[in-house]
Amino acid sequence: MFRENEYRTQYCNKVGETDIGKTVRVAGWVANIRDHGGIMFVDLRDMYGEVQVVFHNESLLDGLHKECAVSISGTVLKRDESTYNDKIETGTVEIEAEEVRILGKVSENLPFEIDESKKIKEDLRLKYRYLDLRNPKVRNNIIFRSQVISFLRSKMSEMGFLELQTPILSTSSPEGARDYLIPSRKHHGKFYALPQAPQIFKQIYMVSGFDKYFQIAPCFRDEDARADRSPGEFYQLDFEMSYATQEDVFAVAEEVLSETFAKFSDKEVSKAPFCRIPYEEAMLTYGTDKPDLRNPLVIKELSDLFVDSDFKPFCNKTVRGIRVPKMASQSKSFFKNMEDYAVNEVGMKGLGYFKVEEGEGGQKFKYNGPIDKFLNDEQRNELADRCELEVGDVLYFIADTKKNAPKFAGQIRTEVAKRMGIIDESRFELCFIVDFPMYELDEETGKIIFTHNPFSMPQGGLDALLNKNPLDILAYQYDIVCNGVELSSGAVRNHDLDIMVKAFEIAGYSEEDVAGKFGALYNAFKFGAPPHAGMAPGVDRMIMLLLGEESIREVIAFPLNSNAQDLLLGAPTEVTEQQLREVHIKVRKQN
Repeated sequence: MFRENEYRTQYCNKVGETDIGKTVRVAGWVANIRDHGGIMFVDLRDMYGEVQVVFHNESLLDGLHKECAVSISGTVLKRDESTYNDKIETGTVEIEAEEVRILGKVSENLPFEIDESKKIKEDLRLKYRYLDLRNPKVRNNIIFRSQVISFLRSKMSEMGFLELQTPILSTSSPEGARDYLIPSRKHHGKFYALPQAPQIFKQIYMVSGFDKYFQIAPCFRDEDARADRSPGEFYQLDFEMSYATQEDVFAVAEEVLSETFAKFSDKEVSKAPFCRIPYEEAMLTYGTDKPDLRNPLVIKELSDLFVDSDFKPFCNKTVRGIRVPKMASQSKSFFKNMEDYAVNEVGMKGLGYFKVEEGEGGQKFKYNGPIDKFLNDEQRNELADRCELEVGDVLYFIADTKKNAPKFAGQIRTEVAKRMGIIDESRFELCFIVDFPMYELDEETGKIIFTHNPFSMPQGGLDALLNKNPLDILAYQYDIVCNGVELSSGAVRNHDLDIMVKAFEIAGYSEEDVAGKFGALYNAFKFGAPPHAGMAPGVDRMIMLLLGEESIREVIAFPLNSNAQDLLLGAPTEVTEQQLREVHIKVRKQN
């Protein structure tokens, strides 16, 4: 809704041919000042668009500088057809300036040109973020974000979910990342924590009798930045459902995400139901639990072919193979660069391969590569069948420990596909990763620990916890992955107190520990907790994918930089001794 006032009669982009001959007033920022042989032009920009203002009286330009905020009134004129600008909505008209009011002066030199801000160093952009956001390319990301969040809210409400809030000041909880701690003034030596997720509160909503909940939830984790992870805070479409199964959650996620991606992108989007891939299969076939299914390459298990092999790098190792079609014609430098990547960036000891050529003397294939001399005919034939080799293919070999080989193979699969240009950029490919292991061994201590969310329901319930090897127990845990980016994790929650106590006991927690650390859930589950399940797709990552941005900070209005600093306001900052005393904190000097 627009309301005319003393600064403007309409937005800049609404000045059109129907206004020709009328006096209008517009307000915005001076995007550019141009001198065309004694006639001056100003490009005026507001949030909605741009309009050209012509100045025949140069005195009206006094004090006018780029990026000052102004209100200009004048008569709308038809432009000469030869000067039409089809790049803007108002390109057939201009305003002849009659009055100029400078509303906000510019008293310093601009640190960068507004329309070039995306090309400069990020730290300078973030320091002057209010200028960076004037760049339409930057600002439009934030407008787009608003539109996506509005749609998500509308869709969830349409599906019968209540938008409910959960507290920001909460308690420290072992959820996998470092907490942000807040000292208490009133309770000496005690701390609040910012929530890493609304996990416990949303479960308590279900115990309280609310059937379906959602919120656009802020989450706070003291983690290092990545391209797809913002340090400090991020937002999730958090939702939870009572009396729900895993498939119920999937149905909601499929409807919401497929409609969101289809509405805000022209790319092809996976149709429901999304592909379900068990965790173990994902690690074998793609080398990661967040596979990019646009990449056609798959990984094959080859370890059994090299038991007691004469080739020492493969002997009794975990060996994976990746068939790359039509790659044999690549240059020597291509293969050398891939080997350099494997050694210098991935950390592998080397990267073996051979090319598949036409066979001779009755042989179907000939393998051209240094590894071939270590193979016998049985191995050659098995490799051809298992990897479905054809002439012109290349077969890469990745051999390492049981822990490292899958991860290394996944990185090579991704990098080869990128360099070959075979990743289909025209679509969004979504899938569920399911059947995560409930437990794993801690690498440092050798003790059994939770793999994911400790509040997940083990598959098989109490019987599995009592009778199975903990490392063989699967959980009702699941992730949503889109184009190789983890969008969401979720689970069917453990709502049974006996199962929860036993599950934590296996991970080394006594019932007293559970009651002490998770007292709210422990006590709530004594009073008829319903089965419940949910998940939380990441809003920032979703928008980053939709916009095709490589950094998540491009879709956040005021992000911390990669070093977790707020360069606009200067956080983190020192505080006064009085402030520290009030919360009973003494800062120790680092040695």
